[in-house]
Amino acid sequence: MVRIAYDPTPYHFNHGVLELPDIVARLGYEYMQLTPHPEFGPFHRMPKADDELVAALKKRAADAGVKIVALQPVQRISWPEEPQREAAVRNFKRVIEITAQLGVDTINTEFSGRPERSEDSEAGFYRSMEELIPVAEKEGVRINIDPHPDDFVEDGLEAWRVIRGLNSKQVGFVYVGSHSFHMGNQAATLLPQVGDRLGAVFAADTYDHHRSNGLRYITNPPGNSVRVHQHQEIGNGDVDWNELFDTLGKIGYLDREDAVIVSNVFGENEDAEGSALRQLDKIRELISGAAR
Repeated sequence: MVRIAYDPTPYHFNHGVLELPDIVARLGYEYMQLTPHPEFGPFHRMPKADDELVAALKKRAADAGVKIVALQPVQRISWPEEPQREAAVRNFKRVIEITAQLGVDTINTEFSGRPERSEDSEAGFYRSMEELIPVAEKEGVRINIDPHPDDFVEDGLEAWRVIRGLNSKQVGFVYVGSHSFHMGNQAATLLPQVGDRLGAVFAADTYDHHRSNGLRYITNPPGNSVRVHQHQEIGNGDVDWNELFDTLGKIGYLDREDAVIVSNVFGENEDAEGSALRQLDKIRELISGAAR
């Protein structure tokens, strides 16, 4: 049966990393996804956790009755410039090592390239994965990748093709609800193609920036190369959650023991606790009511 995990990012700004398992447990979640925390694994930099801190976090999670199901690093593994890409590979190898030390078998991440240099970024991605896949295989860690807005590949189907081109079952796909409208809003046709390579689903809502003749958001000057999306509570945006969960049910994802749905609401920190509780109830409701 699919597991429901909490992304504690709203608590990063005023809590240490060792406090997070107790917070997640208090919110009623059995599972958590460890996202970039400045004490542990900051964005785009070498992880700051030594073996002692890793062991302490593992113990705190066990004491709290919370299982860490995945780490979510963000490293420039597809960067078109070599110094940054090479540093990202070094950093990512340490992330894999930490993941294994925690007894976790999954990393959910992003391509982290540049859309204006998509060809160079894709080439960099494949170079990086030539080094990272053998390390992940050795440590028993699966890597799942999300086509994030403002990456070298944003369309969901094209991102799946890039992942499939690795020819490795060690790498899977992350479907992020908040990225639906940058990915092409094609869950019903995309996810059956991804099939058992779907490694994680992130549950947060967003507005469809294509609506209102493209004027749902206005940036000045017009034509800015910006990507706008939110990570709001389910129901506070335009994502068709019934269609998404029906699709997940039909492809068997909701009945897989290794499947995970991560609640990752970022935009409502003033009510983080209430939001987390409502998200848990809503995700359970969607799972229960999904087509099979």
